[in-house]
Amino acid sequence: MEKTYKGWQDWDQKSLQKEYTEPTQLLGENGKLLAAGWARHNVFDYDRKAVGKELRRKEWDFYQLSNGKYMVQISFANISLGGYASAVLVDLRNGKTLSTGMGLFLGGKDKYVLPPKGDVPNVVDLTVGGAEFRVVTEETKRTLYFKKGAVECDFEMEIAPGLENITTVLPFKGFPDRYFMTTKQNCMPVSGTFKTANATYEFSKEDTFAVLDWGRVNTPYALVWYWGNGSTWLKDKDGNKHLFGFEITWGIGDESNATETCIFYDGKAHKFGAVDVETFPKPDKYMEPWHFISEDGRFNLTMKPFYDHHSDTNALVMRMHSHQVHGLWSGTVTLDDGTVLEIKDMYAFCEYVENRW
Repeated sequence: MEKTYKGWQDWDQKSLQKEYTEPTQLLGENGKLLAAGWARHNVFDYDRKAVGKELRRKEWDFYQLSNGKYMVQISFANISLGGYASAVLVDLRNGKTLSTGMGLFLGGKDKYVLPPKGDVPNVVDLTVGGAEFRVVTEETKRTLYFKKGAVECDFEMEIAPGLENITTVLPFKGFPDRYFMTTKQNCMPVSGTFKTANATYEFSKEDTFAVLDWGRVNTPYALVWYWGNGSTWLKDKDGNKHLFGFEITWGIGDESNATETCIFYDGKAHKFGAVDVETFPKPDKYMEPWHFISEDGRFNLTMKPFYDHHSDTNALVMRMHSHQVHGLWSGTVTLDDGTVLEIKDMYAFCEYVENRW
């Protein structure tokens, strides 16, 4: 159901953020960050050889696919000291990790190189630690293949013509050569299979969506962030289906040039302002309702959790502690023209992460 929020012109003026629309050099001499802001496609020219402090450089392609019952995470990451290719299958409703495949490597920061952009045609074909990771991105589809031992994944994502994403570059105050650049590409219906030694799990484009979390970063040692994301089909009053999704990330770096917050509707990005959760979930409120509200009122949703996918990876001086909470979201979001979309029981997630890496 849609309605119009009459005061949208007022708050829209408060949400002006620096948008880049033309090709822009990301890094200058000594790895100094030259650009900070957001774009609807990745227009930032990234030269990994220009990065200052190479051992702080981290690059990843992370895919999360889900139908609200099962979740698949497939990723390749190079964090300079080493990296991995992995695939994980999780039963969300019963709170169980059903299968995992992983290949690891140490060193090799210049051997396992990912493309400088994730939202244009490209090919990633890497094998590490016995794990095969292959992604072919075309204009209207993306195929993803992973194999390690008995784990084999084969998926195809649909990319709508002209599909917009949100690419953000966030600096860190006091660190002129540090930055956090990501592309979040939502609203990709996906079909395929996840095979284990004992079963094959099938996914359909009717109810399964993928998000690409593409990252090229050079960060300080300790980080904290929230990341919330979801995609679905919405029906209008005439029964027509529309692709809908959202991206909310906050807590990382300096957000004075842009926030990583966006609504997607029929392939177009609708930018809004900073968002926060009404009640801080740490340490024991992760399974209580999360109420999200943006500064401009355009994003007002409540998540009722049903599963906390909690992980805590400790490796000497490195740690990644994550609560990725999955639930059903309800409330309202407002498009650029003031149209208000009512959301009811949409499956999506939000995570709270504390990193030392």
